[in-house]
Amino acid sequence: MAHILVVDDEIGIRELLSEILEDEGHSISLAENATAARRIRAEKRPDLVLLDIWMPDTDGISLLKEWGASGLLTMPVVMMSGHGTIDTAVEATRHGAVEFLEKPIALQKLLATVKKALKHDAQATKSPLTLDALAKSPLLKDLKKRLEQAAKSAAVLHLKGGAGAIAEICARTLQAPHSPWLDLAAESGPLTQERLEQAAGGLLFVPDLAALGKLQQMNLAFALERLDKYKLLLVVASNKPLSSLPENGWDLALAARLGEVWVALPQLGSHADEVPEIAALLLTHLVERGEAPARHFSSAALNALRMHRWGSDAWGELQGAVKNLALTALEEEISAEDVAGLLRSSQGAELATPLEPLFAQPLREARDAFEKLYFEHLLRQEGGNMTRVSERSGVERTHLYRKLKQLGVSTGKRGAEV
Repeated sequence: MAHILVVDDEIGIRELLSEILEDEGHSISLAENATAARRIRAEKRPDLVLLDIWMPDTDGISLLKEWGASGLLTMPVVMMSGHGTIDTAVEATRHGAVEFLEKPIALQKLLATVKKALKHDAQATKSPLTLDALAKSPLLKDLKKRLEQAAKSAAVLHLKGGAGAIAEICARTLQAPHSPWLDLAAESGPLTQERLEQAAGGLLFVPDLAALGKLQQMNLAFALERLDKYKLLLVVASNKPLSSLPENGWDLALAARLGEVWVALPQLGSHADEVPEIAALLLTHLVERGEAPARHFSSAALNALRMHRWGSDAWGELQGAVKNLALTALEEEISAEDVAGLLRSSQGAELATPLEPLFAQPLREARDAFEKLYFEHLLRQEGGNMTRVSERSGVERTHLYRKLKQLGVSTGKRGAEV
């Protein structure tokens, strides 16, 4: 029979589930919080995890996300909650959960769900976007070669002149298949030896050095000293010169060490003729992964994308535009009018954010109004990608959803990951 890990902060629920499942012939491990769950998962490799969402130290969604991002989601996970909503269940499924149980859990429902989950043929997680999918572009094919050559002999690689979307695509390209992935910018607490052990043989990533807080800088320095021990590749990105980091409180020696080996990322604004092919490849990638219906660009649409003046985060903007066009176009062929409408509405929204009216409001109302404008701006720039909005705002995903709901900001019906 199976080895099942039950994670719940309520001792009564842990004991009850343990008794029921042991009567069915399963072996059971119990964890009262995320810390214990991490340890047991590393030591015993359970066949199934029953994971409570609301826990005091780290909530279940965050732990599920952590396992997925670190390449540790190798077993089916069933989420449990006494306050379940459709949105919560959808989010859990998006991050890799196979089922959702609402408390109080009926006996037959529990047994049926466990049986189904154990039979679950864990589908391979959809592979992230890498330069392999864009290799038909000569510009990106050359970039891929440069990255791989640099990574062969360096444990630290600085992606110069690029952050966010293009940086992650490059880093994912260098990640070995099925190896752990750890985003240091997403770590909200002190980095531990145990976390690095779990990531051994994998890739550590920092999407934007300038956005790191003091704690995250300390985590980066901690990891930097242990790269060889755990056979880790560290990939960091920045739009700003590393020489400017000490002005924001960075240790001078740390900043200098991060820049010893670097690859300059191409600026999309200087390679307008590459935009049509890259856009077409991005669209093909979405369609092949089942994230968008069958779509293709007309020649006029591709020319409209080529002529557009992209902003400072050109790669992220292009990626977001392609996904929005794939999901909102009414016909299979995306037209120049579709492109013009999307880019026009995006630019119009950027311009329609006057701050003067805020000055006439009380501080609390003005702050809420500004925060709403701020998050709507990020959502537009990132094409509804909540992971990127979380990274750029510095707000953890679980708290971000609550914040947006509180402010009345819509994430859209298809606000999904890229």
